[in-house]
Amino acid sequence: MGEKTVNGLPAVEFLRLMALSREGDRREGLLLRQNRGWFQVSATGHEALAALVYSLEPDDYLYLYYRDRAIALARGLTNHDLALAYFAKQASSSAGRMMPAHYSSRPHNVFSVATPTGSQCLPAAGTAWAFRLAGNRHVVLCTIGDAAVRQGEFYEAVAFALQEKLPVVFVVEDNGYGISTPTGPLNPYGLGALSREHVTAVNGRDPFEVFEHGREAIEKARQGAGPTVLWCELDRIGSHTCSDDQRVYRTAEEIDEAVRRDPIANLAARLIRDGEFTQDEWLAMQTAIQEEVDRDYQDAEKAPDPDPAAATTHVHGPTTAPPARPPAPAEPESMVAAVNRTLRAALRDERVVLFGEDIQDPKGGVFGLTKGLSTEFPSQVFNAPLAEATIVGAAVGMAVAGRVPVFELQFIDFLPPALNQLITQVSSLRWRSKGDWQCPLVLLAPYGAYLPGGGVWHSESKEGLVAHIPGVSIAVPSTPQDAAGLLWAAIHGADPCLFLLPKHLFRQRMAATPPAATADAPPAFGRAAIRRAGHDVTVVTWGNCIELAQQAADQVAGAGVTAEIIDLRTLVPRDWDTIEQSLAKTGRLVVVHEDNRTGGFGQVLISEATAHPERWDLFLAPPQLVARADTPVPYNPALEYEVLPDVDRVVAAIQRAME
Repeated sequence: MGEKTVNGLPAVEFLRLMALSREGDRREGLLLRQNRGWFQVSATGHEALAALVYSLEPDDYLYLYYRDRAIALARGLTNHDLALAYFAKQASSSAGRMMPAHYSSRPHNVFSVATPTGSQCLPAAGTAWAFRLAGNRHVVLCTIGDAAVRQGEFYEAVAFALQEKLPVVFVVEDNGYGISTPTGPLNPYGLGALSREHVTAVNGRDPFEVFEHGREAIEKARQGAGPTVLWCELDRIGSHTCSDDQRVYRTAEEIDEAVRRDPIANLAARLIRDGEFTQDEWLAMQTAIQEEVDRDYQDAEKAPDPDPAAATTHVHGPTTAPPARPPAPAEPESMVAAVNRTLRAALRDERVVLFGEDIQDPKGGVFGLTKGLSTEFPSQVFNAPLAEATIVGAAVGMAVAGRVPVFELQFIDFLPPALNQLITQVSSLRWRSKGDWQCPLVLLAPYGAYLPGGGVWHSESKEGLVAHIPGVSIAVPSTPQDAAGLLWAAIHGADPCLFLLPKHLFRQRMAATPPAATADAPPAFGRAAIRRAGHDVTVVTWGNCIELAQQAADQVAGAGVTAEIIDLRTLVPRDWDTIEQSLAKTGRLVVVHEDNRTGGFGQVLISEATAHPERWDLFLAPPQLVARADTPVPYNPALEYEVLPDVDRVVAAIQRAME
């Protein structure tokens, strides 16, 4: 059995794979009812889509969603792998960190599944873009449930794939329901929101039809003819998950009709009718599968559980020293010039790609950060659409395919559309795959106020928001020297990095300064710099507020108070050693930041500084925080400067600390 093909598909072999998937689903349901497990999501009814895998090659990538058990098995994951994931064992693909059905396999190029279905589409497009730029024949297969195609990121991914003629096939698994909500009236294909030129309707219950249409779409992508959306109609025979009961919202007649269209039963009947194999062979196959699945789940249940002490591993990657960075010019330069110079040097590595709104010449970015780079490196510097989720999502897919994305958000204020990608995909990828998948990337973003007339959507900081997201490093340089050094380190680092560039300091020309006693050359993540030595009060700040701290220190010096100014430079990771050493000397702490007060990073610093006895014992006075009022940044300059930290407020905070 298993050698004959029907319409190009090894039919008996494929029937066995479908039955193996179904039996695994059935076994997990039984185990759950025995309280041996915590959660289950079934792929029952979706098995025929695994026929798509037979047209893929080993170097192709798969971006799946949680109802793709049969596809995962067809790709090469074993039933035992899925059993380990069901029991959340140490040897599972996530070391017990993810729910079952969140498939992941680096050797098989099955990208780690995230629960928010639809979030995989933009990374899939990013990987396909990396393939197209490399000029290879690789293809990306991306699946999605029908309810999730109303997510805006699905449209962004399809639009980007069409724009760039990317080698990607999107597979919509239309089972008619989004949990309990019928999707027929919401279906964008039915509503005419998708061009039928790029969408192929497929009977997703028929593996031969799936195989044929899939082969055509994959070959089209492989030949450079662009993407296809395969709209596959099929049935979700079971409930949405173990926490759902479909009998509440579906009639018995509807459920019976879905069972009558069961792709496994119908394929078996067809093969027996056509003489491909016999009823006895089918029964023997089912018995053997049941025994195999029983062994797999018994073995998996006995496997070691994860070590609780390891739950926080793989949040960040290893720290390595970057290669020697380009020498700084002898003459003073601006931060814009330093960033441009560093990007130019980085682009000599053909893996590096720049992508952002208006970054190509002749504009070269709204601040000139990329001026001249697209002319010099036309195959590595590209304008992005006005779509921040596309920028960040594509960066994920590019990074996992081996490119080095240095992508720009025009202002940090425009981060919100990209937060889904930053939180769902970027931050947790390394952690949720126990290090098997990583997406080292750099997101450049001009940030901050103190440039009158920016208003609420051009003057925000938002570092406190991103610092709350585990797995993302944050750099905020305040000098051209640091901007160049930290950017070079970020580009060659192992982690995703948000690189915030303070707009107020962009044009100030500064000479390179020699390293101070606690500064260093080159600057490194997690290493602060002392900008001014003092003995009476420690002022910790970063970015634009360095200037305020310096001016405030000048004022209090007249009263005999010496302020030690620490430029944190990177918020994640942060340099506690330098802060503690300064506090041991001064006993007083003032933190200054321009983000809003509540939930801002300054509150984090003060909380951590006072929560540990060894630090608490250093304090001679309560720590002080100077921050923006809990309000957006207004447009009128008089209003803007009213809500932002200023020199007088910093001086007042230092004086309170000295009381």
